[in-house]
Amino acid sequence: MASTGEKPLIVSFGEMLIDFVPTESGVSLAEAPGFLKAPGGAPANVAIAVSRLGGRSAFVGKLGDDEFGHMLAGILRKNGVVDQGINFDTGARTALAFVTLKADGDREFMFYRNPSADMLLRPDELNLELIRSAKVFHYGSISLIVEPCRSAHLKAMEVAKEAGALLSYDPNLREPLWPSKEEAKTQIMSIWDKAEIIKVSDVELEFLTGSNKIDDETAMSLWHPNLKLLLVTLGEKGCRYYAKNFRGSVDPFHVNAVDTTGAGDSFVGALLNKIAEDQSILENEERLRKVLRFANACGAITTTKKGAIPALPSEAEVLSFLEKK
Repeated sequence: MASTGEKPLIVSFGEMLIDFVPTESGVSLAEAPGFLKAPGGAPANVAIAVSRLGGRSAFVGKLGDDEFGHMLAGILRKNGVVDQGINFDTGARTALAFVTLKADGDREFMFYRNPSADMLLRPDELNLELIRSAKVFHYGSISLIVEPCRSAHLKAMEVAKEAGALLSYDPNLREPLWPSKEEAKTQIMSIWDKAEIIKVSDVELEFLTGSNKIDDETAMSLWHPNLKLLLVTLGEKGCRYYAKNFRGSVDPFHVNAVDTTGAGDSFVGALLNKIAEDQSILENEERLRKVLRFANACGAITTTKKGAIPALPSEAEVLSFLEKK
C-alpha cells in the first residue's frame, strides 16, 4: 500500500480514445465543417480529473502503437497520471469517436473500433502490482463488451478487491457500442453487486430499471447489500445520493453549458479524490453533502468549455467558483 505521507492512489481502468468534436455546435456529423481532436474516454477523464484536483491517479488500459496512442499516453503523463498500467498494441489502432454536439451541448456518438486497441487488453498484460496499490479502483462498462478485455477487466477488479481497494463503477452507457440493448443491460448488471460506489445518470437509471420515473423507489431498486453509496446524477438538476443510513439530494449550479462531455467524469473524479483520503465520509451525511456540492461544482465548470480534458478544473478554480456562489 501507499507509504506514509503519500497520497492514496486511485486507479482508473478502461478505454482512452480520441473524440473528434465538430467546430460548430448544433449540426449533424455530415454537415460539420471541421473537427477538433480531443482526448477522451471516461476512465481516462476520471484519472486526469483526480490529478487536476491534486490527487494521485493511474490509468490502466491499452492504446494503439500509433501517433494517437502515443499522444494520449503523453497527455496522461503531462497531467500527472501514473502511466505504468498502459500497454500498446502493435496490431490495432487507438479508438476514435465522432461526436455530434447538439445546440444544448448534449452529444451523440459514432465510433470507430473494429477492433481498437483498448478492446484487446489481455489479463496477462495487467500491471498487478499497480492495481494492488489502489485505494480506489474505478471502472466503466465499455471494457465488458468483448474479449479479451472483458476478462482483463474482471481479473483487475478481483485483484484490486483482494488487495482491499474500494470498487467504484460508472456504467457510462454507450448504446451504439453494444450488440443489443438486452446485452448491454445484462453485462452492465453482471458486475453490479461487486461495486461499493456506483454512479448512474438519470438516462442510465431509466435504461437499467425500465422505469421512466426518476424517483427514490426506482433508484433503490438498484441497491445491493455491498453498496456504500449510490449516486444518480441529474444533469442541470443536481444529484441524488443513497447511502446505508441516509439519502437526499444536492442542488445543481447553473452555468452556461457549451459541452457536457466529461461533466460526469469530473464529478466522479472529485468524489473519489475525497473518499480515497477519508472513507468515513460515506457514513457522515453532512460531510458527504459538502463533497457532493464540490463534485457538482466540478461537473458544472466542465460543461462551460469544449472537450472533456481541457475543461477539467483545478482545485483553485473550483474553490473560486464556489466562493462566488
